[in-house]
Amino acid sequence: MNHFNFKSLSFYGVAICSVLALFKIVTNYGENKLKAPLPLKQSYRLIFGEKLPDCNQPDIAILNINQSGVYLNGSLLPININAQQTSTTEHYPTLSGRYKNKNISLSGQVLNSVICNNTNSETGKDYKTVNIQMYIEKQDNLIGKMTVDGMNKAIKFSAVPNQKQDTSVNSNKH
Repeated sequence: MNHFNFKSLSFYGVAICSVLALFKIVTNYGENKLKAPLPLKQSYRLIFGEKLPDCNQPDIAILNINQSGVYLNGSLLPININAQQTSTTEHYPTLSGRYKNKNISLSGQVLNSVICNNTNSETGKDYKTVNIQMYIEKQDNLIGKMTVDGMNKAIKFSAVPNQKQDTSVNSNKH
């Protein structure tokens, strides 16, 4: 008895070759076409290029960004915040967005005092909806504009990575 039929062998041969070819195509696509986005710095100093009318706008703010692939979360903080305030339970409104082809978009709520220092609220917890559009220039610098709900004009800004200086580390080697 002949258990090896030509039709069965050719069927299994074609099936195995098809799976191997499909695996090669998918692997090649993943290695060459799919690239992870470059990592962003965690903290940027935003330098506003212009003042808004009737607004005691700060010159500088801090943008903290947390990145997970193309998805971003962040918060916009005043420049005068210290490390103790960020580690306490005081929460700042968050921004969410995406990172695609060196373009970054974030939107969400921001404290009005970060954008415009002359808040009229007794608690100082007025929030504004903002949309931030920026792109990576060179050497991790960002250029962009921020539109704020209720303001007619977009705020142009530039952002540079925030240099955290850790003075608690001694470099004494024995």
